[in-house]
Order: sequence, then C-alpha cells, then structure tokens
Amino acid sequence: MSFVRKMKDIKLIDIREAILSDNDNVAGEIRNKLHRNKTFMLNLMGTPGAGKTSLLIKTIDALCEKLRIGVIEGDIESSVDAEKISAKDIPTVQLRTGGACHLDAAMIDAAAEQLDIARLDLIVIENIGNLVCPAEFDTGSNLRAMITSVPEGDDKILKYPLMFSVCDAIIVNKIDYLPDPGFDLELLKKRIHNLNPHCRVFPVSCRASRGLDDWSDWLAKRIADFQSPD
Repeated sequence: MSFVRKMKDIKLIDIREAILSDNDNVAGEIRNKLHRNKTFMLNLMGTPGAGKTSLLIKTIDALCEKLRIGVIEGDIESSVDAEKISAKDIPTVQLRTGGACHLDAAMIDAAAEQLDIARLDLIVIENIGNLVCPAEFDTGSNLRAMITSVPEGDDKILKYPLMFSVCDAIIVNKIDYLPDPGFDLELLKKRIHNLNPHCRVFPVSCRASRGLDDWSDWLAKRIADFQSPD
C-alpha cells in the first residue's frame, strides 16, 4: 500500500510532448517569416538512396530561371550532397547533425537566416534520410513531400504510415525499373489515397528524366499561389 501511495506522488513530465510543443512554436515563427517575405519552403524527405538529391537537382534545373532558390542540406556527417547543390551556384547551407536523425525547426531557423530568405522565392530542405523522425517534426515548411522508389517496394506505407499521411506529395522515383514483380504502382497509389486522400502522387525517373515536368509544374503552381496577393 505504501508503494502505491509513492507512485501517486510521482510527477510525470512528458519530455517528448514538451520537445514537440517547443518545436511547433519555432515552426510557427518560421512560417510567419516566410509569409511576410513571400518565400516558399519545401521539406523534402525520404530514405537514403531514394533519390532526394537527384530530384532536388532536377527540380532546380527546371525552376532556376523562374525562381530564386536556396537549399538547406541535412546530413548526419558528410557534405557531399551540399557540394553538389552548391556547384550549381545555388545558395546552400549545410546542417551536419552529428547523429541526430532529423532536422528540427530551430535548426531550420538558423539555416534560413544564413540564406537571407527575403532574397529567395523557394527554399528546399533536404531532410535526413529517415522515414520516422522527420515526419514528426514540423520544420515550418509550406509543403511536405516524400520521395520513395521502386526498388524499396510498395509496402513502405504499411510500415511508415505517419510519413505518408503528413505529406502533400509523394514522388515515386526509379519507374524505369518497372515492371518489377515486387512493386505495384497502382496498389501503392490506392494505399496512399486511402490514407491521405488529398496527397498528389508523381511517378518519375530522375535517371531517365520521366515525369519530372508534372512534378516541377505542380510545385511552381503552388509557389505562385502562395506568392499571389492576398
């Protein structure tokens, strides 16, 4: 009985809830800054090897003549991807997390200041390759997209439903591998729309340059709508 009384006296602090609450506050501040400056931010997520950097480069190539673009690169250790983007004369900030599996709003806020958001139309965050933590942390972005690929199979949505449910767009890369007995594109689309009815799905091949115009045109339209007078 004495043990029960002691348990009732214990104060429980939910660290995770507190962390997410603090993060959401900073994300809201970022979103306000973006709105004031008419700067659109895309948070691009996905697994290692799905093609995040390849898609990012193709997107830059499609939009760089129309839009002023900056990039925030997230990596646990290396700066390889940031160097590829910077080589295209795109303002780039590298966030090296040293082990953290996601980018949070405080990191993005610091990086955005280095980019001078008032001078940019579009900032793309290339998040850490992970389908768990990045889905939980709001970065202040205006749009969340995730890239998956044919070699990963069509069952990722069953294993990581939160990631698929929070995204505005899913890019399915490496369709040049199709047909593949381990991947059913129509089944994946059905699963996505059952979970997230308003999500757009873009089958692409970065290597073969297929389907990329649909993606970049849709993104450009979202940015134009965001920047149009209220």
